Amino acid sequence: MRTPLGTVRGLGSARQGTDHFWMQRLTSVALVPLSLFFVFLVVSLTSAPYEVAAARLGSPVVAVLMLAFIIAGVVHMRLGLQVIVEDYVHGEAWKVILFLANSFFAFLIGAAAVLAVAKLYFAH
Repeated sequence: MRTPLGTVRGLGSARQGTDHFWMQRLTSVALVPLSLFFVFLVVSLTSAPYEVAAARLGSPVVAVLMLAFIIAGVVHMRLGLQVIVEDYVHGEAWKVILFLANSFFAFLIGAAAVLAVAKLYFAH
């Protein structure tokens, strides 16, 4: 089943927007407590020496919470930037380029952050 506009554009029905909407809401709800945890962690480690900070960041509970914060944040960032591109960029070629750049950037930032947490976790 295609809408008339979807048939003309070749995009199919407009049912993908609901998944995108709910994923954005889910990640934003997850980021509320995870962001509070992250701020508390950063504030508690501001005057700590490197060894103490590395040991705390290398603990299993903190590492898991940091990974959840990173993944939720990167997914939320990617979805939010996708909406901005969809709303404000009008050329189809630019949209494709910016969607690819957004996806690659989100992947690189997420991979670098996960690698940093894994390095701290496995070092201790």
